[in-house]
Amino acid sequence: MTNQRLLDLYRLMRRIRAFEDAAELASQGGVAAWGLAASAKPALVRGPLHLSTGQEAVAAGVCSHLERRDLLTSTHRGHGHTLAKGADPARMMCELFGRATGYNQGKGGSMHIADFSVGMLGANGVVAAGIPIATGAAHALKVRGLPQIVACFFGDGAANRGPFLEGLNWAQVYRLPVLFVCEDNRISATTPTDTMTAGEGVSARARSLGLPSLKVDGNDVEAVDEAAARLAAEVRAGGGPRLLHAVTYRIKGHVSVDPGSYRDPQEVAAAMEADPLRVAEARLRERGVAQAEIDRIIDAARAEIAHALAAAEAAPWPEAGAAYEQVQDTGAGMWR
Repeated sequence: MTNQRLLDLYRLMRRIRAFEDAAELASQGGVAAWGLAASAKPALVRGPLHLSTGQEAVAAGVCSHLERRDLLTSTHRGHGHTLAKGADPARMMCELFGRATGYNQGKGGSMHIADFSVGMLGANGVVAAGIPIATGAAHALKVRGLPQIVACFFGDGAANRGPFLEGLNWAQVYRLPVLFVCEDNRISATTPTDTMTAGEGVSARARSLGLPSLKVDGNDVEAVDEAAARLAAEVRAGGGPRLLHAVTYRIKGHVSVDPGSYRDPQEVAAAMEADPLRVAEARLRERGVAQAEIDRIIDAARAEIAHALAAAEAAPWPEAGAAYEQVQDTGAGMWR
């Protein structure tokens, strides 16, 4: 990998980290740290956020091999995937703030951001629900003879739900153009996944269906980048579905208001040492990249997200009547 390639991946990871750090602070009323005046209301983001802090290398390493027209499905922890696919951080922040200029006009919030213009079919609050959506999208592409591929992100907990087997089986039977990406952060909400997962896990289950898979260190962005490049190329060449099993770690709690006190402090400390941004920074310095250049990337990411925060705080609230738009009408009229 060239220095420039690693710098580009590091820059993307920094943007993701800055976005989530800012969103977390905004949910706690701490936006003054980002240069914004104190808000009339202490929390600009209502409700808890599902953060992907510590998992940035997976989003960056995979999405860097997707074209704009390729499709993607995400999870309830999808800010990084959405940014890496090319979505606008300001419109994303507007959505988190519940503003009319957000991607879903403020109706979806953190867990339901979608941007079809960059192929982002949506985050999803239901564990494993993105798998059949991605498989269906891939089948549609094949039926229509289109060249795109689909990337499907899901967590290790999703492997214990029915859609995992159903989706992978369907994709393999019909040799669909989908890259399944398991972001294995080793914990399902508050429960270590290995305590409730039989057998050898995600990769073994994929192989049992004849679906080729690769397992990598999900905190090493170079390893993710290399594996994703190979698998995405195979999918794009008509080789059928592939699975990337990226083992990573979720540094924060299940949601932004969860201190994660159920975790072993030594385990968390070890994970902090293996933080993908920290690993990438050390590698850049080893390759002779000046600290000043690294600092410029950090400052640029913070400046971009500070702009997104300011745009979201200034954005208008939705009109009350918008609550009745984009709502299914069963014909009974009760929604009115």
